[in-house]
Amino acid sequence: MANLFLANTDYTKIAEALGLSIGAVTILIAIIFIWTIVWKGLALWKSARKGSSIWFIIFLLVNTVGILPILYIYVFSKIKINKTGPKSKKPVKKVSKKSKKK
Repeated sequence: MANLFLANTDYTKIAEALGLSIGAVTILIAIIFIWTIVWKGLALWKSARKGSSIWFIIFLLVNTVGILPILYIYVFSKIKINKTGPKSKKPVKKVSKKSKKK
């Protein structure tokens, strides 16, 4: 009965194209799914901890089979971004109370 259910699914097409059995394709897809979930979870956690809401949304919406999360964890999360804007090179003068004589 199970063979009748899987007879016309995409698994059979994938299995035929790869020259594998349906069971092997199912295991391969399960491994890819687990691989993706683990890396996506780590990247989501790291981006949330760093406050990178843009990266968090990208990881939620885009599926790259773990490639983008791996790049984020090992490359992009190491880059320091100045969120306050460019700093001026001139020092700011502080006015003390003593220098304000009336």
